[in-house]
Amino acid sequence: MAYAAHFAATVLACYLTAQVLAASTWTWRSPRVAIVCWQAVGLALGLSAMGLPMALGLTAYDRPTGGALLSLGSDLAHGTLPAGMGAIHLGLVGVGFGIGAVLLGTTVRSLHAAVRAQRRHRDLLTLVARRDPEVPGALVLDHPGAAAYCLPGVRPRVVVSVGTLSMLDRAELEAVLTHERAHAQERHDLVLLPFTALCRALPWFRWVRDAHERVALLVEMRADDKARELHAEAPLAGALRRFAEAGHRVTPAGALGMGEGDLDVRVQRLLIADRPPRLIGATALAVAATLVTLPISLFLS
Repeated sequence: MAYAAHFAATVLACYLTAQVLAASTWTWRSPRVAIVCWQAVGLALGLSAMGLPMALGLTAYDRPTGGALLSLGSDLAHGTLPAGMGAIHLGLVGVGFGIGAVLLGTTVRSLHAAVRAQRRHRDLLTLVARRDPEVPGALVLDHPGAAAYCLPGVRPRVVVSVGTLSMLDRAELEAVLTHERAHAQERHDLVLLPFTALCRALPWFRWVRDAHERVALLVEMRADDKARELHAEAPLAGALRRFAEAGHRVTPAGALGMGEGDLDVRVQRLLIADRPPRLIGATALAVAATLVTLPISLFLS
């Protein structure tokens, strides 16, 4: 039961940590650190959700979950089970594997859906988008709405609309293009993928949806920071204001758009020159590492 208690404690710790992260504003000053923390919480939660029923079903072995699973496999191969282990215990082990299968399956389906949407849109762009020497490295879409987005993948595409070109000055446009290239370079689509999968696997949990929204906003803030490093705050903040005022913003499925997230919050943080909270960030990373280490150690022991 001690190993089951460890998994249960990790699940509770993941929930509490997620609540703290969701309510914190220091994450806006260190979006990269906060993203790592959210990823650690998600991984620890998934492993612990698998491990808890497994540990309950393997109490007869009185060993960490990984070693107990190996022992169970050996016993099943020889047709013997330890005293006190029955069908209910085997069922709990099966539940753990089932949770793992659901999480893996939803991740694969989410990835497949994203890749399919990106492929369809990439094919569409070959027909309707064009190159423009005034916008090097990007495709221009003849659309009056405000659209600036990255279509990620092995061959990423940065796309801007004619409507966007008409509402931004040159400096603002350069900041927007750098923002979108940051999405492609750091593969922010893969950062969001596990949280999209969790939303599909656990749609009834509000805090899981909240986690996805928080990470999506942090991803935009991280790309904002990359653009700010090259173009300062003013052009990017100006571009965000123009997107906020635009009546019709366009971001296709599978893409990461400039107009996503809370634009007012993103502008506000750009105009406040706060240094990243190093002590809080280091503490958060230590907590996140501890959360991940415990379930992994139980599975590998």
